[in-house]
Amino acid sequence: MDWSIRPEEQVLWPASVLAGVVMCGAVYETTRQISYCCFKCYDGLSPMQKVEWNNRGFSTFHALVVAAVSFYVVMVSGLFSEDVNNGIIIDRKSWLSDSMFGVSIGYFLTDLAMILWYFPSLGGKEFLLHHGLSMYAICLALFSGKAHMYILMVLFTEATTPFVNLRWYLDVAGQKTHRLYLCNGLALFVGWLVKSIFALGFYSIMTVPPTIAAMNVFWFWKISKGMVKTLCKSKSKALTGNGKTD
Repeated sequence: MDWSIRPEEQVLWPASVLAGVVMCGAVYETTRQISYCCFKCYDGLSPMQKVEWNNRGFSTFHALVVAAVSFYVVMVSGLFSEDVNNGIIIDRKSWLSDSMFGVSIGYFLTDLAMILWYFPSLGGKEFLLHHGLSMYAICLALFSGKAHMYILMVLFTEATTPFVNLRWYLDVAGQKTHRLYLCNGLALFVGWLVKSIFALGFYSIMTVPPTIAAMNVFWFWKISKGMVKTLCKSKSKALTGNGKTD
């Protein structure tokens, strides 16, 4: 395995990591400013809830960016197309995949630093494990120059993160009875169902992803319980309303 780093990579990788850190800081501050001006509930949050609110802002932004870039590189760019005579798929890479990996490392480092600083308010040991394994897998792909397609496919599953964060936002804003809360819960359930099946089925032959897949199953189980609980409450309220009308 060739671990040599080309001159352009010596600039691209650190710059991408730094860009990821700067992105998180910028979105954190932007989230704080917008929330203060546009959301009345923001003022009523505790200091720790405000930190988590802003933290989930750059978490959502990173998830949207990484999912979009991963989809483009894997499905649209043609980099991993069978028609391209550019060596075996596992060896294919591009400056865009390198850059996205660097940005993601910057995000994970920033989020990990905040988790450790406020531990355990922003997340427990499972988040430390998730971020550690994610950075290990990404760094391994970067330095070896291999398996970029597989890492990008894992990063694409971050597309479910905005639904997780929206659920938390609606919860702390006191909007659990809003229809959007129920619709988001259903979308989250479907997204995690697809994500869990994908992770277990496709990555079961690799070392790190099966661990993440097991964590996905655990979180999916918790999400399923929450969805069933929400649906039961909605049904109960509907029956109570009908009873009063009668």
